[in-house]
Amino acid sequence: MRLVVTGATGFIGSALCAALLEQGHALTLLTRGSPRDANTGTKRWLHWTPGTLRDWDAALDGVDGVINLAGEPIAEKKWTHTQRRRIEKSRIDATHSLVQACAKVRQKPKFLINASAVGYYGSRGDETLTENAPPGDDFLAFLCQAWEEEAQKAEELGIRVVRLRTGIVLGPGGGALTKMAAPFKFFMGGPLGSGKQWMSWIQLEDLLRLFMLGIENPLACGPINATSPNPVQNKEFSRALGKAIHRPCWAPVPAFLLKLALGEMAQMLLTGQRVIPAAAEKLGFQFRYPNLQEALEASKPI
Repeated sequence: MRLVVTGATGFIGSALCAALLEQGHALTLLTRGSPRDANTGTKRWLHWTPGTLRDWDAALDGVDGVINLAGEPIAEKKWTHTQRRRIEKSRIDATHSLVQACAKVRQKPKFLINASAVGYYGSRGDETLTENAPPGDDFLAFLCQAWEEEAQKAEELGIRVVRLRTGIVLGPGGGALTKMAAPFKFFMGGPLGSGKQWMSWIQLEDLLRLFMLGIENPLACGPINATSPNPVQNKEFSRALGKAIHRPCWAPVPAFLLKLALGEMAQMLLTGQRVIPAAAEKLGFQFRYPNLQEALEASKPI
């Protein structure tokens, strides 16, 4: 297929593009910065500025699909007012621009796979959440709602839209796992706060396979939870991570310290969601890494 991808230089995007190229797809990668490598016969970089429609929008004419992963990293900086606006604009404006471009071209893409996150559900305690659960009411929940609403507008153009709500992605070479493993390497790892908050996670290989499901299966549409069928509480996750890297799990991090260090962002770590991938399983998707310990071992956290 001919595919357009945004966010191709991120942890998920770079792994996804490598997998797509291996399958023989031709990619146009929209980037706001400088290309990381050279163009080839099946891959070309194109500079784009979300919020403007210039020469990049023509790249969507006649392609099979669009995969939108664009977005400022959530956990890189404190959530100041300025950073919150940057996080919002990088997702909402980028998605709006893509849908506008789709509306302009003569031959529209067949599908749009738009990244979202389980933050859509907000903090829900022990409640089991499928794709039918209503949204939450905190910053991340409002962000995901607005993000998905922009993507859904492509449905009015006859485009199949998949909203992939991703949990914590476990994979080698970066992402959240590298940060979570760092304290354990120095024998300082342990649960965060009470440790009772739920963590919905997915191994990177399974996430890439869910993207392929969205590309290849015309029945895939609407919200799809990209999470393992076995979410765990933070204390269990911490024990499993310590075991995977041969380190003890003994030093719980008090909630007040996280709030002091991270401000509002600490809530993302101290609360969570117990998310189940009902839509993916209904489509017949089978996880290669449904269990946490195997997923961590495959993700090479050190």
